[in-house]
Amino acid sequence: MSMRQPYSTETTTIAVVGLGYVGLPLAILAAHRGFRVIGFDIDEAKIAQLSRRQANFLSPDDAERFEHTASSLSITAKERDLRSADTFIVCVPTPVHENHTPDLRPLESASTIIGRNMRPDSLIVIESTVSPGVCEEIALPIIERVSGLSRRAFAFAHCPERINPGDDRWDVRIIPRVIGALDEHALERAIALYKNFVDAPITPMQSIREAEAVKMIENAFRDVNIAFVNELAIAFDRAGIDIVNVIRGAASKPFGFMPFFPGCGVGGHCIPVDPYYLIRLGRTNGFEHQFLITARNINSTMPVYTVDVLERALHEKKKKLAGSTVALLGLTYKRDVPDIRESPAIVIRDTLLKRGASVRTYDPYVTGTAHTLEDALRGVDAALVATDHTELRSLTPGYLKQRGVGIMVDGRNCLDKAMFINSTVLYRGVGR
Repeated sequence: MSMRQPYSTETTTIAVVGLGYVGLPLAILAAHRGFRVIGFDIDEAKIAQLSRRQANFLSPDDAERFEHTASSLSITAKERDLRSADTFIVCVPTPVHENHTPDLRPLESASTIIGRNMRPDSLIVIESTVSPGVCEEIALPIIERVSGLSRRAFAFAHCPERINPGDDRWDVRIIPRVIGALDEHALERAIALYKNFVDAPITPMQSIREAEAVKMIENAFRDVNIAFVNELAIAFDRAGIDIVNVIRGAASKPFGFMPFFPGCGVGGHCIPVDPYYLIRLGRTNGFEHQFLITARNINSTMPVYTVDVLERALHEKKKKLAGSTVALLGLTYKRDVPDIRESPAIVIRDTLLKRGASVRTYDPYVTGTAHTLEDALRGVDAALVATDHTELRSLTPGYLKQRGVGIMVDGRNCLDKAMFINSTVLYRGVGR
């Protein structure tokens, strides 16, 4: 790390740029901890909604805190409102293009906006998930060029977000963090900031690149292990072995094993995205990540495999998928959250339609689907659970039978298989 002259480390006003699943909870927390916070987003429709203190993706605790932040958290889409901030935290999304290359336009836009409105001695922290090198090679040069300030005139750090939407236990307050910075003074200042509103250990990294790499391997680790059990599920299904029971048995070992479970695919803004960042980074440096590529290929095929399971189940009932009506239950990528980004349910829906089925969708968190579960199930040939929402986890063979549903494909292995064994409703899971 390069040396520089000390500067003030006091933070009074924080601007959180990007008010989605990461930025808004962080802004609420900072306001709750006594900071003046400016929540900024370029989406004016979102700003209008948040100004009314409405956000359907917040946890109950965050939603309650949000209602009481009128004096400490201002919501705006106006750049000039950022000029009173001495600290900027960037929480914009970093998706991938259709060819799986990173789409850095939101980060580039946020960096430009900060550069136009920052002051000397500002602290800038990138929380957006990026691959190693992006903070220093993309965001930092933009900020310098637009602001006209040398990097020695402000503090620059990376604290990769760690948030688990829909998790009532692990919220932003208590999740440990890692921070890498451009120099020692920036690191000290960033750590001092996060210690003010995160009640968890903070691990300093030796460089920004190390901090960027931490987030990459966290999600690649999950992707690889999910791919492992997904492949086992397909193999064990052919062998007549229930993969879920096997995993539960293996998990009884108190060391050397961590349970992961198969399903109809992975979604969201992290697990199906971040491995491609590592794959691209490897290729940039002349290395091919065979393991990560294989894992991505396996997990990407699971939605189609799940449709194959349904098609075989229909065949057992002397029916064809083409011409059948299927209730697709759940469209979001995760239980009890309203986020459909990279959701395997969307691929399942499109595959069903491509194969000639009629699809009736239901998701309590997504508009434009059936109004009720009852409406979705009425008169269908089969049902397929693609998201294990709490409402759907209580489905029973008796409930399905009363509504004339003869086939249930459990794409999340979230139903009680034992209840279906002696039922007339044909049950199939992923690997069970």
